[in-house]
Amino acid sequence: MQIRLANENDIEAMIQIEQIGFPPAEAAKEEDIRERFRVFPENFIVAEKDGKVIGFVNGCTTNQPELPDELYHDVSLHKPDGTYQTVFGLNVLPEYRREGIAALLVNELIRLSKERGRKGIVLTCKDHLVHYYERLGFEHQGVSASVHGGSKWNDMLLIFEK
Repeated sequence: MQIRLANENDIEAMIQIEQIGFPPAEAAKEEDIRERFRVFPENFIVAEKDGKVIGFVNGCTTNQPELPDELYHDVSLHKPDGTYQTVFGLNVLPEYRREGIAALLVNELIRLSKERGRKGIVLTCKDHLVHYYERLGFEHQGVSASVHGGSKWNDMLLIFEK
């Protein structure tokens, strides 16, 4: 398996994986993924196995340690030199889950974010994933103000040590 930066040839697979990985109200629309990739392709990382993209992680960069809903819908809010990496989505095809692939994707995002001089990573997750992200080093910041997809979210923050 290979964890690598995504390229244009991966877009269709990422769109499919997004639709499978999230409920319809929460999944990014095809045009949103295309627009995000156009604006910040350096923030898309894929897992590839036997020539097939089986998972990916993506998000913009911002100057605040939070993930307001506006960031999902307005690519102009992306700050190329932002101090915090966000995670919009972490998706692995169901048949490849529970193999540590999501953790590999997050760890590569952490590595790249540190290399790029970011202060940390911010994301939101549902209640059942709080402990998962805590095991990856994130701290639970409480219930998020996000109403994305009509769901309850938790703010998670990982600050890199100096």
